[in-house]
Amino acid sequence: MSDNEQKENRKTKEKSRIFDETGKRLLQEIRPLRGWVLLSALICLVLIGCSVAIPEMLGDLVNRLYEWAVDKTPGLARSLLPGIFLLAGVYALEAALTYGKYYLLQSIVSRYYCAGMRIRLSDKLRRLPVSYMDKTPAGDVIDRMMDDVSDMADSIFGIVDILLSGFLKMTVIAVILLVTDWRLAIPVVLLSPLSVLLSAKMAGLGESHWDNHYELGGKLTALAEEAFTNYPTTKAFNREEELRAKYDELSERHQKSGIFGSFLSSIVQPVIAFVDAVAYIAVAVVGGWLILNKGLPIGTVVTVILFARQFAGPLEQVAYGLGYIQHVKSAAKRVFTLLDLPDETNPDGKAEGAACGRVELRHVDFSYEPEKPLIRDLNMDIKPGQKVAIVGPTGAGKTTIVNLLMRFYDINAGQILVDGRDTSELSRAENRRLFAMVLQDTWLFKGTVAENVAYGCPEATREEIEKACDFAYCDHFIRRLPEGYNTVISEDSTAVSSGQKQLLTIARALLADRPLLILDEATSNVDTRTELLIQKAMDHLMGSRTCFVIAHRLSTIVDADLILVIRDGRIVEQGTHQSLLAEKGFYYEMFQSQYAI
Repeated sequence: MSDNEQKENRKTKEKSRIFDETGKRLLQEIRPLRGWVLLSALICLVLIGCSVAIPEMLGDLVNRLYEWAVDKTPGLARSLLPGIFLLAGVYALEAALTYGKYYLLQSIVSRYYCAGMRIRLSDKLRRLPVSYMDKTPAGDVIDRMMDDVSDMADSIFGIVDILLSGFLKMTVIAVILLVTDWRLAIPVVLLSPLSVLLSAKMAGLGESHWDNHYELGGKLTALAEEAFTNYPTTKAFNREEELRAKYDELSERHQKSGIFGSFLSSIVQPVIAFVDAVAYIAVAVVGGWLILNKGLPIGTVVTVILFARQFAGPLEQVAYGLGYIQHVKSAAKRVFTLLDLPDETNPDGKAEGAACGRVELRHVDFSYEPEKPLIRDLNMDIKPGQKVAIVGPTGAGKTTIVNLLMRFYDINAGQILVDGRDTSELSRAENRRLFAMVLQDTWLFKGTVAENVAYGCPEATREEIEKACDFAYCDHFIRRLPEGYNTVISEDSTAVSSGQKQLLTIARALLADRPLLILDEATSNVDTRTELLIQKAMDHLMGSRTCFVIAHRLSTIVDADLILVIRDGRIVEQGTHQSLLAEKGFYYEMFQSQYAI
């Protein structure tokens, strides 16, 4: 047998185990709710007691009725009525406890479990590196937090009610059957282990299908999220049919994997029902023979038959539970995979004193993928208060430099220093407090204009907000909105244009008043006149602050104190606009390509 075949066999055996590492971890996740779960287990025990008492009481009533029919003893009503009333009371108690158990498990335990798991996932996402969100579709993350966690919450009901209750009930009934009449109990007790083994084996076969089902579910959610986020683009290029075909193909695969998983999980119950029916028939046949030949009381046979019939319930319950656990384990794997991702490193160092704004990059190497080097031996020495422009062709590494300054990604080698302090020694939050940033892609949340502008400085007064907007040349259009600064907007809002949204994000950066400023294509969505106004605002803002400007349009950086020309992850030229033009190098070629005409 080859190594690959042996590995596949090991994987198959591992998947056939119900309580493998994932199953055990599911049980561990219930620990914080163990008090409620214990109460549910106690209710299950009482319910089992009711289930056990009912056949005994019915058997006793049948014996009394039989004795009356044979011996013609008087007082039938007086003999039966107390037992009938007691039986009705037990049935009522059973119904009330069943309702209480379902309410406890589904409305309290599952709800708190679900909320707690989503809070943990939310906290985990906060601690993950930016690279994870760059590589993972938002729809897939949402699917894990919503659908997968909901299925995990349902596992509490499955584990406690279905498995625990089922196994306890089977054990109690088996003991009672052996005590009542071991001869009648043998067919039931011997066949039940076979049923459980069949259940576990067949349930394990469906796990790979459920794994595929949940993975495809994440892709479906990601595709839907992507389609609706970019709906205008899809309509503009008439790609609706192609998108529908792609969604249909994924949906069909998702459906098929669910069907196969459900089939392999649900086929267990008919098998269990068949095995139990054989045991039930055996009890009836042996019981009839014992009545005729051994004088066994008919009430005893009735009691055993009723218990044998009851034995089918927990057997099917366990069979369903074992199949259901495989379903839940597939959802849990996706959630646990996310929870087990390594957190980004985050030292607790703090910046000391007011920042001056000197930034140094010493022999910095970085690549998003090890086999594709991007930045190699990059060196910079930016003086406090300088306006530094970073230009270069697409893919040269301009935006990557911003990612490294903000510590969205960590460098592979070298150092980045702010005021002589290595940023790797600062906490990420402390490092990011040094920078205000405006990106090419605007982001506004659903809230008022004032709340959006004050996002980086929540304690700002209305006067400070308006002053920042005035410097960013957006105060005039804000006041023309229906409710001015109290107008509710969002990223998808049509109340403001793309250029106006960019102006609002610039006002946000102005209000934050950080010692270092990063503008990554910040003027790409505004017209030429507004661009000139923003340049004036930036000049006013800078003062003693250090500013990094990343731009494709070279006209926006002609007055920069220093221009760094990046090509293939290296600085190939640096100087002022005039000095670089005089050199007639790569910068000169870029400028000519834009403005020669």
